[in-house]
Amino acid sequence: MPADPLSPHPPPTGTAPVRAQEQHRQRVSTELVAVIVSMSGDRPVVLTTADGVRLPSGPLRSDHRSLQTGLRAWVEQQTELPLGYVEQLYTFADPGRTGGEDRTISVSYLGLTRATSALSQWGGFYDFFPWEDARQGRNEVRAEIERRLLRWAGTAPDAAGRQRRLRCAVSFALDGRPWRPELTLQRYELLYEAGLLPESADPSAEPTPGWPMQDDHRRIVATGIARLRAKIQYRPVVFELMADAFTLGQLQGVVEALAGQTLHKQNFRRLITQQDLVEDTGRTDSRTGGRPAKLYAFRREVLDERGTAGTTLPVVRTR
Repeated sequence: MPADPLSPHPPPTGTAPVRAQEQHRQRVSTELVAVIVSMSGDRPVVLTTADGVRLPSGPLRSDHRSLQTGLRAWVEQQTELPLGYVEQLYTFADPGRTGGEDRTISVSYLGLTRATSALSQWGGFYDFFPWEDARQGRNEVRAEIERRLLRWAGTAPDAAGRQRRLRCAVSFALDGRPWRPELTLQRYELLYEAGLLPESADPSAEPTPGWPMQDDHRRIVATGIARLRAKIQYRPVVFELMADAFTLGQLQGVVEALAGQTLHKQNFRRLITQQDLVEDTGRTDSRTGGRPAKLYAFRREVLDERGTAGTTLPVVRTR
């Protein structure tokens, strides 16, 4: 029975807080976001929308049977690209890192595809994160970032400053530490905290180079790259990006491009052969510029067998 507006008795004390909670819940939405990776020649690329500032995304709807079904629907609607391999990445729910007052829960996925639809927009890994390409060693962008990070670390009190410097050293291979390709997200978060990104809560007047994105989408791309770089060390997912037939040099080039790091040629080929991941097709490729190179194909039965146990690709050994 509705309350009498003239009654001297107030409504139950729990009514107002409950209504406030309902209003708060109405400001929370769920967004499905896709990090779709492909190779464009020798460039690893990620699929974008909105002129490169967003990832394919959309809200979870009641007609979606599952989160992954909803994701596939949004990607195909926005990019006309059907998805193949997909796995869930991470759920982002931090307040204050998306535009507006509403809070958005972003459920992200990593997908791999060989397609590069002409109707879709692709951005290179190293257009978004120029400091992540270590194939030619320590580039100028990374050197400048390191200088600015160390200045930032020096502005904190002693204990906090030491902790900041340690994070800088581990993330950016300072003080003799090795460069670790899989720390892509940690490096992005460090730059965000230091105010060196346009997306930072309090950005500096001179942000680092690299294409910014709206809301938290570049952070989500960093998460996808980090997952992929870690994954290719123990699962043969790189073959999802290869043509049906390829040379071992082409395979090594794709792994190097994804990892942003060079590999020892003989070690790479020995490990690929020892693990029996590929088989000789009996054909050759004469476009290599020298003696025709053998063409290989991955062995599907090996990938199926090792899908659970995993396999190792040598992405941490440099020349």
